[in-house]
Amino acid sequence: MSWLHRLDRLIGQIIAGAQWLALPLILLLFLQWPLRDIVRGYSREANDLGQIIFALFVAVSVTAATRAGTHLAADTLAQRYTARMRRRLKQLGAALGILPWALFVLFAAKGIVVSSVLGLESFQDTNNPGYFIIKAALWLMAVVIIAQAAVDIFRPKPTDDA
Repeated sequence: MSWLHRLDRLIGQIIAGAQWLALPLILLLFLQWPLRDIVRGYSREANDLGQIIFALFVAVSVTAATRAGTHLAADTLAQRYTARMRRRLKQLGAALGILPWALFVLFAAKGIVVSSVLGLESFQDTNNPGYFIIKAALWLMAVVIIAQAAVDIFRPKPTDDA
């Protein structure tokens, strides 16, 4: 099994795992009102945890949308092109657009992410732990996008596509 195939499978597994974050996110959003108005407590904790889960979910969902062909796709025009031309455009888009952008995000956010993670930054309003996870999710998003761009750029040409 090639490194490219293993990377592709790993990205798929990350996306498959992250999709389940939607359930606790929905539950936490639902519970905020009863916790605040009936229980009279823990609604801020539910909100903070919901923010962490949302950040992780969104970080991976960008790549999930790209893999599904629903993100950044000009499908109306591309349908007229040959499969080979669509494949080349996808490779060029990944190499010249997506990859440089994700690398920029990775390096530009270094100071913010590293200081937050090293300091185990808490939520400012509640002082609850875990805010650093939200900032680290930015790097997660960039790394998964970079990995997907590598898969898209180096994916071998299909045998039936001459």
